[in-house]
Amino acid sequence: MTYPDKTGIGGKLAAGLYLVAVPIGNARDITLRALDVLRDADVLVAEDTRSLRHLMDLHGIPLRERQLLAYHDHSGDRTRHRVLDEIVAGKAVAYASEAGTPMVSDPGFDLAREATEAGLAVTTAPGVSAAIAALTLAGLPTDRFMFLGFLPNAGAARRKALDELTGIAATLVFYESPKRVAAMLADAADRLGDRPAAVCRELTKKFEEIRRGPLSELATHYAQSAARGEIVVVIGKGDSGNIREIDIEQEVNAALETMTVRDAADYVSTRFGVKRRPVYQMAMRLAKEHTDVDGG
Repeated sequence: MTYPDKTGIGGKLAAGLYLVAVPIGNARDITLRALDVLRDADVLVAEDTRSLRHLMDLHGIPLRERQLLAYHDHSGDRTRHRVLDEIVAGKAVAYASEAGTPMVSDPGFDLAREATEAGLAVTTAPGVSAAIAALTLAGLPTDRFMFLGFLPNAGAARRKALDELTGIAATLVFYESPKRVAAMLADAADRLGDRPAAVCRELTKKFEEIRRGPLSELATHYAQSAARGEIVVVIGKGDSGNIREIDIEQEVNAALETMTVRDAADYVSTRFGVKRRPVYQMAMRLAKEHTDVDGG
């Protein structure tokens, strides 16, 4: 069986793991089915047990005598195996993230993967996702997008990760800490170009804010005005058609000071999101010119 079945509204849930999407802010952003699962599951598991208990209280769902287990990044194998044992014993287990949809930047991934690998039934009660909510409000193209979670904390690692994204013709979606958002935006402007972007803050909450503009402008704003709350950064697609050959040549010349021709071509083509072969030919020409000048 791939999906757990339900005998009907108010009936007993079949054994399995139920991934329950919960609100990211407004408590009313939850589906009726999610409430059914939280009401009828035999065991409840949550990234943050206090948040889930509060949500259930708001919607009048009693805990009764049921187990409410914490499952987070520090839970370890013991808790995961305990949860899987409950399913094997014939119980319906509901798992909820602290906010939003399970598996999206969420510690429940290992739990769901092991349940699936063990042949246990896994399904979802879908709902809110901060990434999708931000896409609907950012005012940027949504025909093709890539969710990238959190970038590395350290500046050098973050810039390297951004360099790898320059050639991707899709809207980019990131989660970010309010403490790092200004630095992240500045690095994105430097590595990706000054693309249109949106910073979506405190989505569905009282102080929801959507600030749109070029990456450099947003970086300046948040460097001067500290951000608060949960943040999603949405960055528009790159436009390689507007890149000037002289810009590429300058970047190749700079890269050749510390890199081989091959590495310089790889770096610059990725940096600008352009085809590698012309950049490699340019790097070969410039390297030869440097050699001729030095030898003359």
